Amino acid sequence: MSAYQTTQYQSVGDTGNNYNTNNYGGNNYGDNNYGGNSSDNWNYNNTYNTALNAQTGRSRRSKWIVIGSVVGIIALIAIGVGVGVSVANSHKSSKSSNLSSNSKSSNSGSSNSSVTQTDPSDPSTFVRNSSWTQAFYGIAYTPEGSQLPNCGNSLEQVITDIQLMSQLTKRIRLYGADCNQSALVLEAIKQTKVDMTVFLANYPIPTDGGAAYVRQRDLIQSALQTYGTDHVGGITVGNEYILDYLSDNGGSTLDPNGPVGNQGAALLLPNITDTINMVKGMGLNIPVGNSDAGSYFNNEVLAAVDYGMANVHPWFAAESVQDGANWTETFFSTTNVAAASALSNNPTMYIAETGWPTNSSTAAAESDGPSNASVANLQIFLDTFVCAANSAGTKYFFFEYFDEVWKDIQFGGVEGYWGLFNADRTIKAINIPTCTAP
Repeated sequence: MSAYQTTQYQSVGDTGNNYNTNNYGGNNYGDNNYGGNSSDNWNYNNTYNTALNAQTGRSRRSKWIVIGSVVGIIALIAIGVGVGVSVANSHKSSKSSNLSSNSKSSNSGSSNSSVTQTDPSDPSTFVRNSSWTQAFYGIAYTPEGSQLPNCGNSLEQVITDIQLMSQLTKRIRLYGADCNQSALVLEAIKQTKVDMTVFLANYPIPTDGGAAYVRQRDLIQSALQTYGTDHVGGITVGNEYILDYLSDNGGSTLDPNGPVGNQGAALLLPNITDTINMVKGMGLNIPVGNSDAGSYFNNEVLAAVDYGMANVHPWFAAESVQDGANWTETFFSTTNVAAASALSNNPTMYIAETGWPTNSSTAAAESDGPSNASVANLQIFLDTFVCAANSAGTKYFFFEYFDEVWKDIQFGGVEGYWGLFNADRTIKAINIPTCTAP
């Protein structure tokens, strides 16, 4: 389960179709021209892996096939979408005209329906909800309309999202950088003047000759040059890359640290190294990490990064909602934290995604077995997981900020219903936990 909407698989064809890791277009970072340089821990819950692969594989694979089919169009779009963003008077900024955006996407109505400002021209004057607390360590987020080739995100909507999320957390994570979402988020943080850290992200594809990686890397670089690093917590390179690679090259039951898993790692590692070199070449100090499904981390990848983010979903493990919080914490500590601590670099581990769906568009997908997708069960998971995880010092990103209508239309089932908020940015009928995250 992912969100860049990144929740998609890429069908891997020629595993030898690697790109030139010594050039990447010869971009100049700071003063340096550079290019990328070139199972003991595979003890996992098979029920979790099987359910995860079965219920999320279709969405990941389908979306990336769509993206791959328009790669020629994307190259043109990347050149042509450098247009000024049109922002309502309530969200004016001297930086706004430098941000890329297209028309509103079809997800929801007005982005301002849930937020009021005492000064309509100043987004930092938004009125806080007195019943909310910053209970969440972090929240997973993708701006509405951030999928190529039809970028439809807007600064106005992202500002509303930041106004809402900043009342619940001090951290968010992205899944990719297309449609200029890195700059939009950082500009929104700047205008709202909130205490928010964002983990930027790059979603590479194994079979496109490096195009997706380079395109997103350059957008991330541009955002860093414009906004600096005060609100940047890291850059995550890859999302469920090894899970996807195994699934498309023999099946998800393969060992992520076996021969096929290591082949996938060999394709991803140049992207990670290149990002590290980019950051260093810019004279910056930003952690670089990787995200994957909880059971599918490759040790060579983890050994190369500063942090790992693990998707850990009790729903896909067919756990009851009553047992979901305990299962999540146990799985994460024994499968991910323990494996990372055995590596010499000891990367910091985060839960990249965990949560509970609130609805299903099909009867067949409305239950994980013992429990249903419902708002009432989301409340149970909130009540049993959030404050306990905070007390335990677990670093997590709750999945996710709001429901995503495009996922329900394209994939069905529970895919579009994981949000704390509805698609129109109104909070669901839940009570936010009263504890405060560290």
